[in-house]
Amino acid sequence: MFGRAKSSLSEETIRAALREVKFPGFSRDIISFGIVKSVAVTGADVTVALHVMTRDEGVPRQIESEVRATLERVEGIGRVTVQMTAQQPPAQNIPVAGGGATPARPHIAGVKHIVAVASGKGGVGKSTVAVNLACALQQLGRRVGVMDADIYGPSVPKMMGKADRPTITNEKLDPVENFGLKLMSMALLLDGNSPVIWRGPMIMKAIQQFALAVNWGQLDVLVVDLPPGTGDAQLSLVQTIALDGGVIVTTPQDVALEVARRGIAMFEKVNVPILGIIENMSYYACPHCGKTDDIFGHGGGRREAERLEVPFLGEIPLFAEIRLAGDKGVPVVVAAPRSPAAESFRQAAAAVWGLIEKRN
Repeated sequence: MFGRAKSSLSEETIRAALREVKFPGFSRDIISFGIVKSVAVTGADVTVALHVMTRDEGVPRQIESEVRATLERVEGIGRVTVQMTAQQPPAQNIPVAGGGATPARPHIAGVKHIVAVASGKGGVGKSTVAVNLACALQQLGRRVGVMDADIYGPSVPKMMGKADRPTITNEKLDPVENFGLKLMSMALLLDGNSPVIWRGPMIMKAIQQFALAVNWGQLDVLVVDLPPGTGDAQLSLVQTIALDGGVIVTTPQDVALEVARRGIAMFEKVNVPILGIIENMSYYACPHCGKTDDIFGHGGGRREAERLEVPFLGEIPLFAEIRLAGDKGVPVVVAAPRSPAAESFRQAAAAVWGLIEKRN
């Protein structure tokens, strides 16, 4: 795959080959992730120094194995030496109220808790769940903000009925507000028809701006809507701020559950607690006769939660009013707060908040 004559082996050749090695559980390669510290080429022999920061003992072994296998396929290469070092992330203890200590971690000033809503694939209604979950938390008496980190396809402002340009105070962006929530999204900074094309460093910069250069004020919880998948945006977020937990959104069918497992594995690799699984589009309820139909199957999310031993946070039915409310810019939790759809979101929000309080 990386064919080279023996005499043409170089550091660039080796680094190009190593871009094929992904960090376990992610789509990002170990070169861009900064794991490869040095490459030395002596004739046909190659020495690669790697350094990994993780609490998962299997990650260094897997990376080292894949590095060896990848380099041994390079034409003309001789002996491959991999120098692997690994360490756990630092945990400097700081005192907390009531005694004891908790690990120091990056945080957003004024924000008590940060929860990421993620999915292994698109099309499962993740952003709809994130928005209604945030509105439900607000109705439960919490001060809530929404960070739309789905920078490839930011849709939260449309669902929230806001398109205002953010103002700037003290060199920081002011979030827009609606329905008692604060909101920041790339969609508020771009022209409506502008394509969003991002590279790794640009994604990191955008996530850092939304986390640390926004006047979020005092919030009980910041809900972060992540893009689907396991790529640069997810890595950038967990590197920038400490999350109190992740919520995985899935639909009942097997294909969605398989990719949901990847999302859970992603959070586990970077030591983010799994708050639980929400099953969206759980069943269809006919508005005329009241009968239900399991269009995508039913109960897969609950069974997967039991299998993985994580909390099951609830079922969100497939109601037309959820979609219609989102299209109109008024989440169903706000538009029809007494509807069965809104109640399902409030139950999920109450479960999420209960777990946050229990963990803290």
